[in-house]
Amino acid sequence: MTKRKNELEMKDPSSRRDFFRKAGTAAGGVAVFLIGIGETSSALRAATTEVSPGYDISKHDYLYLVDINKCIGCGSCVRACEVENDVPAHHFRTWVERYQISGENKADIDSPNGGHDGFPPNPNPGGITKAFFVPKLCNHCTNTPCVQLCPVGASYRTEDGVVLVDEKRCIGCGYCVQACPFGSRFISPVTHTATKCILCYHRVTKGLLPMCVQSCPVGARRFGDRKRLGDEVTEIVATQKVRILKPELLTDPNCFYLNMDMEVR
Repeated sequence: MTKRKNELEMKDPSSRRDFFRKAGTAAGGVAVFLIGIGETSSALRAATTEVSPGYDISKHDYLYLVDINKCIGCGSCVRACEVENDVPAHHFRTWVERYQISGENKADIDSPNGGHDGFPPNPNPGGITKAFFVPKLCNHCTNTPCVQLCPVGASYRTEDGVVLVDEKRCIGCGYCVQACPFGSRFISPVTHTATKCILCYHRVTKGLLPMCVQSCPVGARRFGDRKRLGDEVTEIVATQKVRILKPELLTDPNCFYLNMDMEVR
């Protein structure tokens, strides 16, 4: 147990975090506190969602698009996210994977340091018939398992379609990390709470782009709003052959991929 955790518990031994930690060690404790707590009330969601003054959450419905044909694997997005969101070293809110396909349609996937520093050339390119890069991040699902399984309502989905984490409520149990089928969550070694991509919510509520989108030198990442008249990303998703990751899980992701091969998983 860290010094920080000791100090917090000494100051407030009856805190929610302490209570649930103890409850989780008791027989059947997990089953007890999972019932009836997973969903956060709309009032609480409004209170814990930090938005810019004057921002009307009801007038937005966000979606995200990645064009795989454009991604060059430079890692600019990963580095920009790290700086903007103070992401701990060797942890990632967004990352890039390299897919190298052999003649047997076998996919070799790597992501050295999350693509943070780009990708070295393959020293043995023989047999590789195709290679491409796939940026990944939280899919901000409509039917998200992380929200459903959070025992204290720390994970929630805003009215404008962004999945967030209330760090003040999070007890660091890790259930949401295990529940996410896209591997987009982790427990911060600094705060000891769950964290993930939030689409730079502090920026988009001010009318700015997520930092990964703004920093992409080739326009491989795009951010859209279904409620914005004439939105180009919304039009692409509606009219072109886009795909989502793991459609069989029925999570209804709001992150879409253009020009994605069937080997991507």
